[in-house]
Amino acid sequence: MSQSQFISPPPEIINIHEAKTHLSRIVEEVKTYGKPVIIAKAGKPQVQITPLQTEFYKRQMGTLKNQIRVPDDFDTMFADEIVQMFEGA
Repeated sequence: MSQSQFISPPPEIINIHEAKTHLSRIVEEVKTYGKPVIIAKAGKPQVQITPLQTEFYKRQMGTLKNQIRVPDDFDTMFADEIVQMFEGA
């Protein structure tokens, strides 16, 4: 395998006026094709629009089940110490 197979093409660069005019279409294309777009002002890149990685937001419940224990007095733990910190003793 050659190294060029791993290099993705550079993101498309769009001027800010075009981005304002066609923002909905640009967002939909980024979301659909997964390719980032750079928005430039006066030819200088300013920001990049990239698709969200949805896997990042998925949570798997129960991964710490039976691995941690919350004490019965959790809600009142260190109550005296906390009061002293606020009131200064």
